[in-house]
Amino acid sequence: MAWNDDNKRHGVGNKNQQDDFAALEEKWRELQARFQPYFASLKQRLSWKKMVGYSLGTLFFAWLISGIYIVDQGNRGVVTRFGAYANTELPGPHWHWPYPLEKVAIVNVENQRFIEIGYRSSNRSMTASQSVLQEALMLTEDENIVNVSLAVQYQIKNAKDYLFNVKSSEETLKQVTESIQRGVIGQNSMDYILTEGRSQLVFEMKDKIQEAMDSYGAGLQITSVNLQDAQPPEEVQNSFEDAIRAREDKQRLINESQAYANEVIPKARGASARLINEAESYEAKVVERAKGEAERFDQLLVEYERAPEITRKRLYLESKEKLYSGSNKVLVNVENGSNMFYLPLNSVPQTVNNQNSNNQQMANNRNVNQAGNYKKLLNTRDGIRSSRSQR
Repeated sequence: MAWNDDNKRHGVGNKNQQDDFAALEEKWRELQARFQPYFASLKQRLSWKKMVGYSLGTLFFAWLISGIYIVDQGNRGVVTRFGAYANTELPGPHWHWPYPLEKVAIVNVENQRFIEIGYRSSNRSMTASQSVLQEALMLTEDENIVNVSLAVQYQIKNAKDYLFNVKSSEETLKQVTESIQRGVIGQNSMDYILTEGRSQLVFEMKDKIQEAMDSYGAGLQITSVNLQDAQPPEEVQNSFEDAIRAREDKQRLINESQAYANEVIPKARGASARLINEAESYEAKVVERAKGEAERFDQLLVEYERAPEITRKRLYLESKEKLYSGSNKVLVNVENGSNMFYLPLNSVPQTVNNQNSNNQQMANNRNVNQAGNYKKLLNTRDGIRSSRSQR
């Protein structure tokens, strides 16, 4: 009985679905009947030729729109028409005849590119990570082998020349750089390359590479040439380091000796100049003193010629006074006595220091000597006069 009840329910469901489909079909027929006059009139207005024309016009318009392009900042757009160069466009929006009539090649003229000679660096670093001996080993002027690593940075300065004049500008630049590098290294000694000649070699190679690329019309601008490394081969590295240390020690000793010479020679020259100045001043002092003594002697001679006895006695007394003025001993002669007594003047406080006393004593000695010399001169003069008078 339950099975019969299920069949009855299923029969009722199928009947309901058929009624829904019939209702939808009826609505669709109503829509067709409503819009059929419109489609009939549209079919009459549009023929198949017009439809083809509209389609072709739409395609042609889309083809023309495809010729619009934008050149970003730092780039240049090189337009070719049927494969031949047409023009170069600056940054900004532009239009060209679409393919196959014209093509546009976008070239970045501000990006810094580089090539490596003698080594290959990793993607994250510009430092030499792996040496390429076939490119790095070179022969110097003095027939030594040196391992050189070079990096060249460049950028495109003319997009037209870059695309059309040289088939592969990068490969051409690499071959030119390696050739010029070997030529420059071969014209210099190993010591010059490894020491003070690096900067000069870099400038020379940069100028020659730029000159060669300009002659090819490659459209490249060499911005910098960097000598990453220059060293002897690994087989002789230790021996060469010993030679370098010996050369550095030699240069250090030369610098030290030069510094010592620069210190001692000026001092010796200064001392020599000081001695010369002292000698000249002493000479002038002695000459002036001699002139003064000569003038004084001439004055004394005039006085002596006027009064010989008085002048002689005055000179004697003056000399004696100067001689005993600095003495601290006094001998007193007692009249009508046979003894002489000594006054102890040493116990009296002295008002003149020892240095002044010594200077005074030296002056007295000079005066005594001068007085003796004057006396001898006067006696000689008197003898000459007496001999003349006797004749």
